[in-house]
Amino acid sequence: MESRPPSFVQLGWRSLWRDWRAGELRLLVLAVTLAVAALTAVGFFADRLQNGLARDARALIGGDAVISSDNLPPPTIEQQALALGLQTTQTLGFPTMGRAPEEAGGAARLVALKAVGEGYPLRGTLRVAPTPQAPDEATRDIPAPGTAWVDAALLVALNLQMGQPLLLGDASFTLSKVIVVEPDRGAGFMSFAPRVMINSADLPATGLVQPASRLTYRLAVAGPDAGVAQFVRWAELEVEKPGVRGLRLESLEGGRPEMQQTLARAEKFLNLVALLAALLCAVAVAIAARGFAQRHLDDCAMLRVLGLSQATMARAYTLEFALVGLMASAVGVALGYGVHHAFVLLLAGLVDAALPAPSLNPVFLGLGMGLTLMMAFGLPPVLQLAQVPPLRVIRRDVGQLKPATLAVLGLGVAGFAALLLAASRDLLLGAIAVGGFAAAVLLFAVVSYAAVRLLRASVNEATAPRALVMATRQLSARPAYAVVQISALAVGLLALVLLVLLRTDLISSWRNATPPDAPNRFVINIQPEQGEAFQQALRQTGVERFDWYPMIRGRLVRINGEPVSPESFVGDRAQRLVDREFNLSNTATLPEHNPVVAGRWTDNEADGLSVEEGLAETLGLKLGDRLGFDIAGQVSEGTITSLRKVDWGSMRVNFFVVFPVAQVPGVPVTYISAFQAPEGDDQFDNALVRQFPNITNVDMSQTIAQVQRVLGQVIGAVEFLFAFTLAAGLVVLLAAITATRGEREREFAILRAVGAGSALLRQVQRIELLGVGLLAGFLASVVAVIVGWALARFVFEFAWTASLWVPLAGSLAGALLALAAGWWGLRSVLRTPVVETLRKATT
Repeated sequence: MESRPPSFVQLGWRSLWRDWRAGELRLLVLAVTLAVAALTAVGFFADRLQNGLARDARALIGGDAVISSDNLPPPTIEQQALALGLQTTQTLGFPTMGRAPEEAGGAARLVALKAVGEGYPLRGTLRVAPTPQAPDEATRDIPAPGTAWVDAALLVALNLQMGQPLLLGDASFTLSKVIVVEPDRGAGFMSFAPRVMINSADLPATGLVQPASRLTYRLAVAGPDAGVAQFVRWAELEVEKPGVRGLRLESLEGGRPEMQQTLARAEKFLNLVALLAALLCAVAVAIAARGFAQRHLDDCAMLRVLGLSQATMARAYTLEFALVGLMASAVGVALGYGVHHAFVLLLAGLVDAALPAPSLNPVFLGLGMGLTLMMAFGLPPVLQLAQVPPLRVIRRDVGQLKPATLAVLGLGVAGFAALLLAASRDLLLGAIAVGGFAAAVLLFAVVSYAAVRLLRASVNEATAPRALVMATRQLSARPAYAVVQISALAVGLLALVLLVLLRTDLISSWRNATPPDAPNRFVINIQPEQGEAFQQALRQTGVERFDWYPMIRGRLVRINGEPVSPESFVGDRAQRLVDREFNLSNTATLPEHNPVVAGRWTDNEADGLSVEEGLAETLGLKLGDRLGFDIAGQVSEGTITSLRKVDWGSMRVNFFVVFPVAQVPGVPVTYISAFQAPEGDDQFDNALVRQFPNITNVDMSQTIAQVQRVLGQVIGAVEFLFAFTLAAGLVVLLAAITATRGEREREFAILRAVGAGSALLRQVQRIELLGVGLLAGFLASVVAVIVGWALARFVFEFAWTASLWVPLAGSLAGALLALAAGWWGLRSVLRTPVVETLRKATT
């Protein structure tokens, strides 16, 4: 009775069990497991960190979303939020004068009054203290009726003590608490004056809300993400309705610049780390799979002799690799989940509260990533095993693995591109990475092939050292292997060099965006006659660096000679800008933190104007347009000669429009200054206010601390993620060096059999590894500089120039890493007995 051949399912299971017991799958499983573990560790941590950052950042706006308005928001907005099951609370803020009673001196000071209701704040924590010197504590309460909570600076300015009355309009309030941290204070000029917080029920008694008052209503909502998202979509449509004026939506995506920019950069940095991890994964799997296929050529030739069809073999290996991919991916996901807790432990020292639980997205991404890697990079070389001719049983020179066909290569590249884009979640970031690495692979292959040919032609065998001649022969005998090894090594080094460059240069640039010496005091209402004395007072306290600019209030009334009004524009932001006064300034020299992006800045250009590029885009302005501003009843005109890029989150003094002249005669002007207050001088602010009682001194320390706390969290996390991905890259380098171990063993065994000594062969191996490492390191460094510049310029928006030493250092690092990896991975090549190696080669 004739036996039936095994099905592909049976053969796949048997092959899996046999290869597993024989250790044939160890490197492949390790590569996929490490790949998925790296990606899911990044994914789990990034998922939790981004959720935590979003949660903490909500404190900066006081809710999950906020509707702000110059007038009382329509009741329908709060009704919609309640209908969606969201919590709501409303605040009202505006500048007014706070006064001390006559018996306490009767001093008056501009204050930022804020009336709050029950539930405030919905997000974040309000911290207060009973006295300025007492420890602060978190509270969920709001001021009791008849009481006021104030900034400590107001007590000094009005010479008041806790428990004394504060006069606001027609009402008197008892000072009961000192505000230490107000989470949603923000950075608007309305909030620059000392804060006074009262219960909203007390507001009518003050008589301060009048028809002409400059009020800011803020309706904050909070609740489940799905409900908030639905509310945000509804509110966006409501704000854009014709006839709706003054309503603005604040959310995590459209919030204040100091929070929005930090979160955006954080997300891009974390996505970049995941992107590099995915790259290393693909390299590791491709190398391991090709080694697996090379070792199974003889087995498959024997199966073909026994009559097994090509289709059955292809299906069996597909099943085996799918099962291996699924198993390794599951192990990698579990390992990644465990590893990410190390990142969380690090972050525990940077945040006050526990991170939210991760979602299932990293699990699905990890499983999909592992299977995609196996199918796109692992399976193509293995499928060639089904095409091994039976003749290989007696002729070992036939049936060797061939380069992938264009169809298979296209499948792998398409899978890799989809993988990178999924990991990046940013089209521009993914496009630069995919395009850069695709071009890099092609460049590495072409240059390495040309280098091998040039090396063979340039080495004179008659005069060159024997070790160099033999190393050259080793490389040039099989140029395809040399190209694959150099390209794989260069790709791994490319990721490592990028990690180092981004870790050192880009993160330093990121820190410099909000540096430790950023101004934390903004002083406004400085009169012209006080300028010299004020600057002298700063210098006497050790403040040598400070921004100093005139501030002119003006309203845009003409564009190219035509009168303008809010009705002249469609967009709500454009209408609001035209409907209010601008803060203008003048300076004869370009501010160092405002680079010109269009046109040209000319010092002391009498008829010129320099406009912020965002304002120009909003109002449809361009170079050459003439603008007219109503300044104290006089119209001053100028022509736009330059556009400036302004970083509104930089904590520096910035203006929408600047006159490039030293003086603007005939207009009322005050001055604004920004500086970092001396550390440890608790009386600095008090002394400044006493010397210049008319100024408004704004302490921005808490706002800067909030931004830098989030920034510190992200930098610490990114550093650890980079370190983890760096380890993955080193494993890839080891795999690339050891990929040709079998060939090296056979070649060295033959050389030893004909009389070559171990010392000579060690020199050959070292020369070969050093040459391969030098070339791969140089190529990787050059491409890393280009890709790093593109990422810095177009994704992270930093001015970045790589040092000239990068290619040199990269070459040396590549040579040393290749030599170290070669010593570790190939140290047994020269120890294996010649007879044993040759016996394996013939069986």
